Amino acid sequence: MEPARIYDQIHEFDNRADPYTLYAELRQTPVVRLDDGAYVVNTYEHIVALLHDPRVSSDSRNLAHPPATEQLPPSFIRVDPPEHDRLRGLTMRHFGPPHSPLVVESMRGELHELVKDLIDGIAGRNQADIVDDVAYPFPVTVICRLLGVPREDESRFHVWADEIVETLGPGEGSVEERTRRRQSAGLALAGYLGELAQSRRENPRHDLLSGLVTYHGPEGSMSETEVMTTAVLLLIAGHETTVNLITNGMLTLLRNPGMLERLREEPDLVIGAVEELLRFEPPVHFLPQRVALDDITVADVTIPRGSSIILALASGSRDPAHVHDPDRFDPDRPYIQHLGFGGGIHNCFGAPLARLEAQIALRQLAKRLVNPRLVTDPPPYRPSSTLRGPRHLVIAYDDVLPYQGD
Repeated sequence: MEPARIYDQIHEFDNRADPYTLYAELRQTPVVRLDDGAYVVNTYEHIVALLHDPRVSSDSRNLAHPPATEQLPPSFIRVDPPEHDRLRGLTMRHFGPPHSPLVVESMRGELHELVKDLIDGIAGRNQADIVDDVAYPFPVTVICRLLGVPREDESRFHVWADEIVETLGPGEGSVEERTRRRQSAGLALAGYLGELAQSRRENPRHDLLSGLVTYHGPEGSMSETEVMTTAVLLLIAGHETTVNLITNGMLTLLRNPGMLERLREEPDLVIGAVEELLRFEPPVHFLPQRVALDDITVADVTIPRGSSIILALASGSRDPAHVHDPDRFDPDRPYIQHLGFGGGIHNCFGAPLARLEAQIALRQLAKRLVNPRLVTDPPPYRPSSTLRGPRHLVIAYDDVLPYQGD
């Protein structure tokens, strides 16, 4: 089969539950040219090289045929240095080292309490939906508290966030219609967050949004528009990918009951388990927003300047040239290196928090659920092939044990 057709099949919804056989076929051609002139890179070695190559841009305005001007400027994950470095640095100042090194670690106790309460909420039942009951409300609550977004507004921003996520990458309908829907949702979400930001300018609180609007330092400060685009990015990225990580993780553990039993007895196994999940069942499958700033030769294929480059992260993480027996879930691997958080200057901003959230959620679910089992396998999946995960994960169980601490 033609490599470009294999790539198209990966995005077909019928293959959402298991795209990995198709990835294996696609890797036989490390670089695939698509009919629209884009190039898909599928092997670990070449993906890593491009993630660190200064000739590769994240700004779609560098395409030979750039898209129509968007109604909002791009966030810092879609621009290049020095603009990227300034915006990411201003954001990190309020979230992590060196200026705020304890933000994530200081939330550990609160994260445990949130998961405890969510699992307490499914006690007395014999079925639960891991997505609706745990994997979604947990990171949404966390990012709302961190950013300073009222949790009671979830029903409003959930619709916009869903629309933005589900129109990313290839999918049903025309590209123009998907772009229109994504831009409309993005404007609505930005407007909502802009209003919140204005209220924080007038009455700052101890949250990230207040930090973004009040900080004025030697490196400057964010404009009102930059605050809005950054807040949109953080709100969506701060929960969407973590929902998939927790849900994919629980699905994988339920398919590997021996590993689930070990996790009950060996709580520290969860650290390796989450890293292996980021390799084996990652929440992000593609980075579709890279542009060649010069002619770049990859695996004997020259990608012309101005061309779109798609990095198939999920394919690279299962590349047998990089990892032994890649289609086996094995948290005991002595060397787990993956593309689950991307790489290079755009390595996932929230990776430390996502890791901790997944570790706590999976450890408590394994420890407290008695005889959990899948009701439907495979479960129903979300439409997106880029941010891939189950829409629902219904499980049955015999009981929920009382919380005993971690």
